[in-house]
Amino acid sequence: MVIVLIRTRLRPDADLAAYSALAERMDALVQTIPGYLGAKGFASPDGDEVGMIRFESQEALRVWREHPEHRAVQELGKSRFYASVHIEVCEVVRVSRFGE
Repeated sequence: MVIVLIRTRLRPDADLAAYSALAERMDALVQTIPGYLGAKGFASPDGDEVGMIRFESQEALRVWREHPEHRAVQELGKSRFYASVHIEVCEVVRVSRFGE
């Protein structure tokens, strides 16, 4: 499994309605990628947002990363919405569960 951690901070002047619409579109689009396992988002009190997106494999992540619409929205995010973006890609070496 591969987990992508994305930490972002929006610009103070970001168009939140436009950002939300694009985020909803990307959420719907990523769900069509074979090997997509799910995503969760978190917000911190200081304004950072963290997304955790899970894929079955590096190949599934590659398909998402290179999707033309996703690439266009990434560039739009950098130019219109984000003050900063930090991405980490992690491979899972062990899984342990309790409950669920």
